[in-house]
Amino acid sequence: MPQEAPPTANPFILAADDPNALLALLNDNPSLATDQDSHGYSLVHAAASYNHLDLLRQLIHQFSVPVDLRDEDGETALFVVETLDAAKVLVEELDLDPKITNDEGQTAREKIESEGEFPDVARYLASLETTRTIENGNGNGHTNEAAVTGMTTDLPGGIQIRMGTMEEAEAEGLEPDPEFRRRIEELAARDDFQTPEGQAELRRLVEEAVLGQGGVVGEERNVRPRQE
Repeated sequence: MPQEAPPTANPFILAADDPNALLALLNDNPSLATDQDSHGYSLVHAAASYNHLDLLRQLIHQFSVPVDLRDEDGETALFVVETLDAAKVLVEELDLDPKITNDEGQTAREKIESEGEFPDVARYLASLETTRTIENGNGNGHTNEAAVTGMTTDLPGGIQIRMGTMEEAEAEGLEPDPEFRRRIEELAARDDFQTPEGQAELRRLVEEAVLGQGGVVGEERNVRPRQE
C-alpha cells in the first residue's frame, strides 16, 4: 500500500526528512507542490538543499512546479545546493539557468564562493558561466567550432568568440571536439584555474584548438560578444 502522510504534516519538514511521505501528501493535495513559506522557501529549494534528487525531479516533471521559483531574496534552488549532483540535476536535467541573479546581483556561484562552502559546486558553476564558443575561420570556407572555458586573452586573427554555455553551443548544432571539451572541463575544475598559470594553460589549449595542425587563420580578427 502507498505510504500515507499524516494529515497535519508540514510539507517542508517532509521535504527534508521524508520525501516519500511528501510525495504521498502531494498526490492527495497536488496544489501544495507550489507552496512557499513566509520567506519564499519552496519545496524545490528544500529538495535541492537536502539532495533529494528524485523528489526534485518529480516536483518539476509530475507536479509542474517552476524550477526557477525564487525566495524572498530572489534566489532559486541553485543558491542552496550543497552537492555537485544536485547542481547538475538542476542545470543539466531541469534546465535551471545558472546565470540568474539574486536581489543583490549575485549568481549562485558568486554567493556560494562568498560563503566559502561547497567548492566543488562553485567550480562547476564557474565552468558553466565562463564557457565560450570559439569559431575559427581558416580562410578555406571551413569553420572549426570548439567550446572553451574562461577565454580572456587575445587570439590570432580570423577568430570570433561568441559567449554562451556549452549547452547553448550544442543547441545551435555545434559539436565541440570531445577530447578538447574534456581537457577544458578538467582545467576549469582545477583549484589554480583562475591563477596566471591556469590561464596560461587555458591559452595554450585555445591556441591549439584554433591553429589545429598548423592550419591557416584569416588575416582579419573579429572578436565579438554574443548579442543577447
